Amino acid sequence: MKKKILINSILLLCTALTLLSCDKKLIFDEYKTLENGWHKDSVITFNFEKEVSKVPVNMFINVRDNDDYQFSNLFLIVKLEFPKGRIKVDTLEYQMANPDGSLLGEGFSDIKESKLWYKEKVTFPEKGKYKLSIQQAVRQTGKVKGVEKLEGITEIGFRIESLEDK
Repeated sequence: MKKKILINSILLLCTALTLLSCDKKLIFDEYKTLENGWHKDSVITFNFEKEVSKVPVNMFINVRDNDDYQFSNLFLIVKLEFPKGRIKVDTLEYQMANPDGSLLGEGFSDIKESKLWYKEKVTFPEKGKYKLSIQQAVRQTGKVKGVEKLEGITEIGFRIESLEDK
């Protein structure tokens, strides 16, 4: 099983590198790997610097998952911290599977990648370091307590794209 995941990861990486090499909209793109599931208290962070800009960009959360993901939706708490201390928190819900249980997303193997909208046409009013934090908030139907360890999510990414080709 581990060999299959390794081979699929290598294929996905090669495909991603090929696509990135001709990606003219890319401003920022980074992934964090989740080794043994995503614990409910684990926060994934991305740090990036921006100049003041009135030119709008789109921001995405990228999720790579496999057949071990048992839910049709994914709930995330996303916090964006601005350089001067302002914080914006969003609770987001994304559909991750079709009604038949098959995973949504792109991919040639059992690993699928979903490019999920986070913010559209965002400008950066402050120069400096920004921090984006993502935490999973999945719950089973009818239960108040969150899922302790979310299986099937292999990587979380954050991407910023320009609205026009460079």
